[in-house]
Amino acid sequence: MKHRLNTWALVLAGGAGSRLHGLTRNAHGVVVPKQFCSLQGGPSLLQEALQRAAAVAPMQRVCTVVAAQHRPWWREMLSYLPEENIVIQPQNRGTAYGILLPLVKIAERDPDATVVMLPADHYLSDEEVLLQALREVALLASANREAIYLLGMLPDEPDTELGYILPARRSPDRPAGVLRFIEKPAVARAQLLLEQGALWNAFIMAGTARALLKLFDAKFDAAMDAMRGANPAAIESLYGQLHDVDFSRDVLQGHESALQVLAVPNCGWTDLGTPKRIGITLERILDAETTSPHRPYVAPHLNLAHQYDRLHRDQHFATT
Repeated sequence: MKHRLNTWALVLAGGAGSRLHGLTRNAHGVVVPKQFCSLQGGPSLLQEALQRAAAVAPMQRVCTVVAAQHRPWWREMLSYLPEENIVIQPQNRGTAYGILLPLVKIAERDPDATVVMLPADHYLSDEEVLLQALREVALLASANREAIYLLGMLPDEPDTELGYILPARRSPDRPAGVLRFIEKPAVARAQLLLEQGALWNAFIMAGTARALLKLFDAKFDAAMDAMRGANPAAIESLYGQLHDVDFSRDVLQGHESALQVLAVPNCGWTDLGTPKRIGITLERILDAETTSPHRPYVAPHLNLAHQYDRLHRDQHFATT
């Protein structure tokens, strides 16, 4: 694919991965955020996400948002990125500000930017299916500059740990409007949602920087103004005044009329948000006996497969 000059990619990698702390504690007792770990000893989850990002944007327009306190883990991994493409949050103030800050910075550099956003904690068995969908939403967002496009994964089972997007109609080949979001439903409701054509919310989206910034209503105006042109010291001061705000709950919900969702065919997608999901993913990989080629990479800080095995061995010995 020939990259459009104004297409940018933003990898979200500032989270602490608190639900995985029991799994991501290293031999020294230090918790390593999951995005700096590998699933099976290959590239870290962050590096894999950056490879996906590079499929839709040239490297000089691939950005990531990270946390200042995670510098020991990301410094070497991100050494090949332009320094200005690494957006550093001085503190974690929720996913809303973790998205707002890099969007403001991208819009300052390129007011006509189209931005593809993706998290750094996903696994999928068929990368090419997702890469094709990423390219498609990038083109859609470039053509329709007021709309925002989400990727929804076709579910293969009712899952109570994931969020769902209910589209306005079943549309396997083209985008559909969004009726509503449903977070982590009970089993019975999850089954009903599947029957209604709901999709798993992968938290992957594309839109122009301007359209994405319009999602943030008036209560974000002061923060947005303070972020524009701010140096690191000013950003640190600003973050000291902010409270945690969730992007899905406090920004996306209520803006469904501005959103479209594109269904992604089954590609073995999952997020890696809990030890249970990591365990299920590792079992599926083992059953499939698949391997993926590894491009050159900086060694990850932890191997989640080894950590998962160790945790279960420890639990076994503790009960025998």
